[in-house]
Amino acid sequence: MARSFTESKTRTAVFVLLVFGLCSFFYLLGVWQISGFGRGDNIAAVVNEQTKCMKLPNLNFESHHSASDLPNDTFSSEVKKFEPCDAEYTDYTPCEEQKRAMTFPRDHMIYRERHCPPEKEKLHCLIPAPKGYVAPFPWPKSRDYVSYANVPHKSLTVEKAIQNWVHYEGNVFRFPGGGTQFPQGADKYIDQLASVIPITEGKVRTALDTGCGVASLGAYLLKKNVLTMSFAPKDNHESQVQFALERGVPAYIGVLGSMKLSFPSRVFDMAHCSRCLIPWSESNGMYMMEVDRVLRPGGYWVLSGPPIGWKMFYKGWKRTKDDLRSEQRKIEQFAELLCWEKISEKDGIAIWRKRLNDKSCPRKQDNSGVAKCELTSGNDVWYKKMEACITPLPEVKSVSEVAGGQLEPFPQRLNTVPPRIAHGFVPGFSAQTYEEDNKLWQKHVNAYKKTNGLLDTGRYRNIMDMNAGLGSFAAVLESPKLWVMNVVPTIADTSTLGVIYERGLIGMYHDWCEGFSTYPRTYDLVHANGVFSLYENKSNFEDILLEMDRILRPEGAVIIRDKVDVIVKVEKIAKAMRWNTILADHEGGPRVPEKILFAVKQYWVADSKSR
Repeated sequence: MARSFTESKTRTAVFVLLVFGLCSFFYLLGVWQISGFGRGDNIAAVVNEQTKCMKLPNLNFESHHSASDLPNDTFSSEVKKFEPCDAEYTDYTPCEEQKRAMTFPRDHMIYRERHCPPEKEKLHCLIPAPKGYVAPFPWPKSRDYVSYANVPHKSLTVEKAIQNWVHYEGNVFRFPGGGTQFPQGADKYIDQLASVIPITEGKVRTALDTGCGVASLGAYLLKKNVLTMSFAPKDNHESQVQFALERGVPAYIGVLGSMKLSFPSRVFDMAHCSRCLIPWSESNGMYMMEVDRVLRPGGYWVLSGPPIGWKMFYKGWKRTKDDLRSEQRKIEQFAELLCWEKISEKDGIAIWRKRLNDKSCPRKQDNSGVAKCELTSGNDVWYKKMEACITPLPEVKSVSEVAGGQLEPFPQRLNTVPPRIAHGFVPGFSAQTYEEDNKLWQKHVNAYKKTNGLLDTGRYRNIMDMNAGLGSFAAVLESPKLWVMNVVPTIADTSTLGVIYERGLIGMYHDWCEGFSTYPRTYDLVHANGVFSLYENKSNFEDILLEMDRILRPEGAVIIRDKVDVIVKVEKIAKAMRWNTILADHEGGPRVPEKILFAVKQYWVADSKSR
């Protein structure tokens, strides 16, 4: 009895000391923030205040796994502190680096595609923020304003001055919402589309904008509750995608070139090209066939700009009538081959609708001479060559049936069992396991909020989930205040990205052995569930963590969920990268071997000294 009482007092004393240490940590972090040294927007000070001295009944920060519980090599090596890269690397994108790109062929835009550095050329230093970097404006102000210090590039303000893309005013860029084809503003342009497409009814939730510029279309579609995946190459129009992400709009560096897009088949409700300079009439219709692959049955394709409206605009485009007429005729022929129905052409905007199923016009496709893509190629797209072939749709029993299953309008589709699971298209998942996954992630996120009370308040606008599974983490957080890039690793046992899109969320395939197609400092929070266990024997933890650091904003947050032995190794590296960390138990208790590592990236800029 006495022994039990003594042990109880010891545990209580240890717990009190840990709570005191946690409070002290947040107090000192708050003092650092308020001092102004971070040059941020004092949001971190609010985080500190809300998490300070919190009671965490389901989480215990006491270490319950001694060194004897872990593999012998867990603590075998010390991690040397990572040094900053030179200031010239502030905008470094490892797989779209300009010098390397120029060594590749230009046909089919191959040189603008992903070309990652070999192992010996990888950087093993921390990418610095530019001098004067500040926290982005909160949404929705960030849609219209970006700090010049964060993206110090003025070229677009000159090149696109008359097209109303972006203006430089004082120490900020202002985005008036214009575009090459909608200089009067995106709102008016979207209204034109909505007069034909049911954008406001929840039937169009996911969109693809090819050659997006600074993603103003995607920015303004958010007002209609439409999530747009926008992409543009890293080319002479400097920092298009960087501007988009700094505005808080989903985007990635990419091009419609020789490789398939990093999405499964049948995922987008709408695809859009506004003078995107993609040669739709060339390569035997290959680019239109790729759009057809990723469009959902019954989805819409919007094309504005040359050659649409050539009778009115040919003089301004400085092209002959015959040239433009011929180009549009070829596009119309490919659209007919794909069984797309043209439903509108007005004011320089043409809109087609994709067939609901393959019973709609079987003779046109069967007699076209165009090959059908292999059935297995719908999800197998990573570094796979694009082909001039038509992707077949799932079989149906009637002409009126939607191939692959009918989707509910958004937001109902967020938690309804997705058709791919209901129809058994995703091995290992059923309606029951789907519901269980939703409930599990609700518990996980509730536990996260006990450590970071601002998780879903808008403090973190751009969120990355590195191993998204069924997208349940993003579904729990779903809010106009934020968006989540749901990444499904290419080495995952099962492709679940199609399910994520059927829920009305967005994401893409990626291999974390390589750099992600984005600029540095473009995500506010990065979530990694089981990522390091997945890549334990395939990639160095150091490389993955350095990539996480590259894409994370200064003062951004990280949540890593994994096995305890993996977490311990990861934490050692994280501390060497100027991350402040806290290791927490699973919400199920200290005896659960899965642990959670919370981290905050410190604020520092090029040439600033380590603190």
